[in-house]
Amino acid sequence: MFIRKTATRNKSTSETYFTYRLVSSTRIGRQVRQITLLNLGRHFDLKQSHWPRLCARIDALLAGQVAMLAEPEVIEAAAQRYAARLIAARPALCGASQDHAGAPAPALQPTYAEVALESLELSRPRSVGVEQVGLAAMAWLGLDDVLRELGFNGAQRAAVAGSVIGRMAAPGSELATWRWLRQRSALGELLDVDFEAMSLMQLYRASDRLVRQREKIEDAVFSRLRDLFGFETTVTLYDLTNTYFEGTAAGNAKAARGHSKARRAGSPESARAPGRPDAPAAAGPAA
Repeated sequence: MFIRKTATRNKSTSETYFTYRLVSSTRIGRQVRQITLLNLGRHFDLKQSHWPRLCARIDALLAGQVAMLAEPEVIEAAAQRYAARLIAARPALCGASQDHAGAPAPALQPTYAEVALESLELSRPRSVGVEQVGLAAMAWLGLDDVLRELGFNGAQRAAVAGSVIGRMAAPGSELATWRWLRQRSALGELLDVDFEAMSLMQLYRASDRLVRQREKIEDAVFSRLRDLFGFETTVTLYDLTNTYFEGTAAGNAKAARGHSKARRAGSPESARAPGRPDAPAAAGPAA
């Protein structure tokens, strides 16, 4: 396992930039082929001198080996993240594997082993339940299709999903949502997106685009909800300018005497004169 640095040119701007990939060499028959395990993106910034230690640590994590010496925090954090992505993608890779002749690889027979529960170690615990519910709700609403029609690309739709579900699961600011996606949520594994590599600015930009397209998104979501639940279109108007209490309301501190703009004849507030101590002090309009 090693890291490959590849120069890439943007066809539209002719800009040259570098991308990084985690690659493994595999012998197939008489040939040795290099297989890309993970695309690390163009913002992979780990020092090149740390690459061999990172790859060795990823191999150890995949093999279940315990490190004899602690790695620097930057290496350990990256190794844990990339190993988790590889473990999540392993079933798909195994299902698509073929031998050199093109025939499907034989299915692995299940094996069983006894495990000492006290020897288990919890690593990178993440929540997944609320994320599944949020993704299901977004699928029912067809929100991903709406965003695609509005010109959101894959990375932007992932940022929107992270922002929306983050506000559902742990309401907070963009900064709080960004930390939740990186440290506590398994949404990245469900979407096959590395939120730990996503910058905070990407969440801000996704939110800005949502605001700019708010009316179109609201119309599409409302139409979908109406079809799903058979809602009838109604308009409800609330007039709260003349709110008042009826009854004693003795335990409500907000049920104080106030001015009745409606001049309700016969009501306690219209019959009470200023300074009358004998007037009832219970019912009346909110201050």
